[in-house]
Amino acid sequence: MAPTPLKETDNKQPLLLGVDGGGTSCRARITDLDGNILGEGFAGSANPRTGLDLACNAIMQATREAMSKAGLEESDLGRIYAGLGLAGVNQQKERELVLGWGLPFASIFLETDAYAACMGAFNGNDGAILILGTGSCGASLINGEMKTLGGWGFPISDHGSGASLGLAAIRYSLLAHEGMKPETPLSRDIMATFDNMPENAVAWQDSALPRDYGSFGPLVVEHLSKGDPLAEQLIQESADDAAMMIRVLHQRGANQCALVGGLSEFVMPWLPEDVATIATLPKGDAMHGALLMAAKLLCRKRVAIPMQPFEHF
Repeated sequence: MAPTPLKETDNKQPLLLGVDGGGTSCRARITDLDGNILGEGFAGSANPRTGLDLACNAIMQATREAMSKAGLEESDLGRIYAGLGLAGVNQQKERELVLGWGLPFASIFLETDAYAACMGAFNGNDGAILILGTGSCGASLINGEMKTLGGWGFPISDHGSGASLGLAAIRYSLLAHEGMKPETPLSRDIMATFDNMPENAVAWQDSALPRDYGSFGPLVVEHLSKGDPLAEQLIQESADDAAMMIRVLHQRGANQCALVGGLSEFVMPWLPEDVATIATLPKGDAMHGALLMAAKLLCRKRVAIPMQPFEHF
């Protein structure tokens, strides 16, 4: 969406900044108090647990890119009210480090990226989210109280995630290669990536990261569209894991659970009937949620943040 130019009379009005900062990327969006998007920016990792300076510099890089697109200058930083949804700030130590770093905003509302995602998914109302990306994590926001579920990392947790999907696909393919399971086009394609040599898979796993396991997800999805029985089995297992978490989030008081992340659109059609009516797609993204957080800093009824279409990343 093209930025809306500021009027000269608006150069002293407060502005809102929403930041969605994860372990891979940081996105920033600036709006005026009427919700007009003035500019957006992008930068690298903004998880303070992997480097405070790296994270805060990423926030500022994404913010300055958004400011540049909005026609703003450095002097405008002092009228920006920032909602920061960052990975890694669920610990008090990291929260204090970020707040003490010296970010040059008028005021800061700092919470986790899951909190911002919950806020955005239901436009500030109660609800839950289930993130199904390379990793997985559930979160609910009920009456202002945030609770998380799972997300303890791969391979011991992250059920229903892309990494877990990739691991299951490789495990089955090795069994099929040795005649212990029926081969399918998917299992043969997976083994072909290792030159049909289990020894190569063993060497690969010694340095493979969760994202490397998750890189097999597109191959599973490709074969799913062709009716491959292994792909269908794997997606059903992911859906069953997702349903397990959705049920608990529902028991905690969430009437709806928004599925977000790259796997969500493929998992949703495979959910069991008892959770299919609970699962939904988000109304807005985490930047939208972060802007709602920023608006709370002003406590003004006239602050209106229109929802933007949610995009999968």
